Amino acid sequence: MQKFFLCSPAFLLLALSTALPAEPIRFNRDIRPILSENCFRCHGPDSNARQAGLRLDRREVALERGVIEPGDTGASKLVQRVHASDQVRVMPPLFTGKKLSEEQKRLLTQWIEQGAEYEPHWAYIKPERPEAPEGPAAIDHFINSKIEEKGLQSAGEADRRTLARRLSFDLTGLPPAADLVDAFAADTAPGAYEKLLDQLLDSAHYGERMAVHWLDLVRYADTVGYHGDTPMNIYPFRDWVIRSFNENKPFGEFTREQLAGDLLPDPTPWQLVASGYNRLSRMTNEGGSQAKEYLVKYAADRVRNISTVWLSSTMGCSECHDHKFDPFWAKDFYSMGAFFADIEEKGVANGTADWGSHVRVLSEAAEAEMAGIEGELADLRESGAGRLEATPKQLDRFAKYLRDDLLQWRLLDPERVWEDCEHPDFKQEDCDRYDLRQEEDGIVRVLVTDDEEKPRKSIHQIEVALDEQTVTALALELFPTADFEQFDLSEFQVRLLGREEWPMRVSIETLLADHEEPKSMLRNALDENFHTGWRGSWVEEPRETSRRAVFVFEQALKPKPGEKLRITLIFYGRRGNNIGGRVRLLATDSESPEIPASGELREAVLAKGRRNDSQQAALKEAFAKLTGHNSHWDEIRRLQRRKKVLLDYAGESLVAKSVEPREVRILPRGNWMDESGEIVEPQVPHFLNPLDRNGKRLTRLDLANWVVDRNNPLTARVFVNRLWKMFFGTGISKVLDDVGSQTEPPSHQELLDWLAVEFMESGWDIKHIVKTMLLSDTYSRSSEPSEALLAADPDNRLHGHQTMARFDAEFVRDNLLAVSGLLNRTMGGPSVKPYQPAGYYEELNFPKRIYEADLNANQFRRGVYTHWQRQYVHPSLMAFDAPSREECAAERAVSNTPLQSLVLLNDPSYVEAARAFATRILRSGKKDAAARVDFAFRQAFSRKADAAERDVLLSLLDSQSKRFSEDPERADQLLKTGISPVPAGFRKTELAAWTSVARALFNKHEFVMRY
Repeated sequence: MQKFFLCSPAFLLLALSTALPAEPIRFNRDIRPILSENCFRCHGPDSNARQAGLRLDRREVALERGVIEPGDTGASKLVQRVHASDQVRVMPPLFTGKKLSEEQKRLLTQWIEQGAEYEPHWAYIKPERPEAPEGPAAIDHFINSKIEEKGLQSAGEADRRTLARRLSFDLTGLPPAADLVDAFAADTAPGAYEKLLDQLLDSAHYGERMAVHWLDLVRYADTVGYHGDTPMNIYPFRDWVIRSFNENKPFGEFTREQLAGDLLPDPTPWQLVASGYNRLSRMTNEGGSQAKEYLVKYAADRVRNISTVWLSSTMGCSECHDHKFDPFWAKDFYSMGAFFADIEEKGVANGTADWGSHVRVLSEAAEAEMAGIEGELADLRESGAGRLEATPKQLDRFAKYLRDDLLQWRLLDPERVWEDCEHPDFKQEDCDRYDLRQEEDGIVRVLVTDDEEKPRKSIHQIEVALDEQTVTALALELFPTADFEQFDLSEFQVRLLGREEWPMRVSIETLLADHEEPKSMLRNALDENFHTGWRGSWVEEPRETSRRAVFVFEQALKPKPGEKLRITLIFYGRRGNNIGGRVRLLATDSESPEIPASGELREAVLAKGRRNDSQQAALKEAFAKLTGHNSHWDEIRRLQRRKKVLLDYAGESLVAKSVEPREVRILPRGNWMDESGEIVEPQVPHFLNPLDRNGKRLTRLDLANWVVDRNNPLTARVFVNRLWKMFFGTGISKVLDDVGSQTEPPSHQELLDWLAVEFMESGWDIKHIVKTMLLSDTYSRSSEPSEALLAADPDNRLHGHQTMARFDAEFVRDNLLAVSGLLNRTMGGPSVKPYQPAGYYEELNFPKRIYEADLNANQFRRGVYTHWQRQYVHPSLMAFDAPSREECAAERAVSNTPLQSLVLLNDPSYVEAARAFATRILRSGKKDAAARVDFAFRQAFSRKADAAERDVLLSLLDSQSKRFSEDPERADQLLKTGISPVPAGFRKTELAAWTSVARALFNKHEFVMRY
């Protein structure tokens, strides 16, 4: 008899599921994350924490102990223990706080059924190029395959306005010019997009944009971080990073020069600057600190940094013990640290300027000029060699030459007017603490009689009527006139009253006398801001140890009739100060004044009539020394003076200097006082292709070559992954500072490997890999996802659409300055100081200091050039999540807080920029308010306002116009914000109202976002 069964759908599905083979389990994708999160703590790489001698990160150990029996789940202890109901036997143990889900248990069981195969961790396997189309199409191939697997459809291409803005912000950190957007929108030719991409890649601002994140990684700052967080000179390193990106320096060279620029054959000054990477760690000069302890801190910081920057590995976990999750030993940590044991440094510096060896470097323009000078000098020396005798006529001519140098300083106007207590930063109640008096000898005395211990600020001004004389230089002389403890001349400024040029500003930190000869400081006239220090103590004869500085203007000050030169001196003093000083002006064409030394030479130069024998001998000796008996000596001296101008203009940068290496031991539990550990030599991690010593000590250059060796599985992956995050919102491997076993696997492993191989095979060409990414269809997609995409992939790990992202802190302000028209695009040079709240540095000690914002065009420099105080990051940058750079920052946090809106509305930089933008709007030529709103939108957002936006802003304009008309003083107060001049020809109430409109635009979400 035949029987029939009625099968339910559920029964059929169950039958099919048992009949079909299970989906293959991948160790790296499915199993390693479970073991790493729940098991490696007790059964992983760390021998100190290992329980029962069992390692689950090593297959052979797990098999030997019977924990895993491939294909036999019943005999596998791992399966028994994870399914145990007995709380004593269950794994992971209850005390760990870990508990496996039913899905995790199923995966472990199914993995053992399928043979329990292990895989090396994906990040430690050398990348191989997977099969894919060539070029940008490879990116789309890998991305689209996963999207199609999920049955989804990617977003379409973004509109051309959005693409132009996206490219501009991504590649330069600046908004595109309105005409550039219009031209791109109108150009529908097939190559238009790539043409715009190439144009932006070639922009000098590309290097500034790319540098910001590298500076985060290497923890670049202008201060030392520890204790008083005092300044250090290292800004040329930042400029070298910018230049390297702009020059498209191959990443291999980029790496070698940072890790070991000083060890390269015949290193250039800029390669030495690059070696300053090794000096970017925090340093201390705190009294009572233990030098040995801090040398250990510095070494550990370097290991943490290099392992994060280039390897994206948490080697810092191995400072006290073997890594608990990854195969790094404590010995690996200290062996890596031994590479840096040759760096010249002190555990505790002596004073605030004892950080180590420096190098001076010229700007690009100065380098070119110096090369020309050297060529001219070589020709002159050859053509005029040995042709000149020290005849009486030549000696007389030479003496006159030196005498002109000596006597060329003259006061143009002795009637100098001092204006005390008029500066807006000077508190009126402090006026009686200072006594100014000008005496017959022309010296102005500045008597500081502060009764309190903390320094006081005194701002004094001299106004000099120039009578249309061209001023080419300024000399400053300061000296104590009575009992003296300490004083600082923080800065002095020079500006022509009645003209629109920015003032020359010279900031001098800790201007103290010492036994050195006076130094000559030579800078451009109007836009340079630099720091120097003269340190030491006054001696008993103060007039003989006065400090003199000479500032030669490469751009002469040329006043119009009736104009005056104003010189402002800003002092910080302690009680007991009594300072005298002269300010003298030079009105000659000499480029670099030289004052002969005292003694017989000075007497010979100044002698009236016949010189005596000793004077004649001194003059002959100087003649031979300074002319070399060359008939072109005067031209040679002129060129030498110009060289001195260029060299004095050169930046000074802290660099690495190799010395005899210190002994390095493994420190048990990281204890710097425990010397029982094994002595180690430089070596890379034991499992990552260790280097062959060949009987010699390995160096930082060996380390650098290993880092960028094609067999290193980490470096290329790490760098392209960070580039991907920069342009697509999230890394292919999500966590940018750790590709170890605790991190989720890459969302697109094959794509990451393809990019890494492409990068290496291109010769480590950064612009090539950037262009490849940005030419992909994936990059050009709209940032507006479909509902299906958003539901299936809320974090956009599939990259079915582009990612909206807020600008980094520096670029928020850069965008605002660019749109306002205030942005100063000057590149390089010392760090600058935008406005910040008064008293922000109040808690900074050793020494006490007061922040002085730049009062010239440096106020409007890009954010990458902002002075970086590690303990007190600039508040505007900090509000938008800039890191302190005390440690490596591979990825910035992104917050969204009301404080950011308050900064955009009220920070003086932003208010001043709003006023400047309002001026642009009113000068646009648009006659009615609606057209002006459209102009503002076009400049700020590269589009017209829609009707609703226009209505809102016109309503705001109307209300603000009424408000300021009723209260004109409030309009005055708003417009006075900042140092840029308020333009003439506008009604103040109208300008103030449009300033309010501009502030509203700056606070719009679209203004701080990249779409």
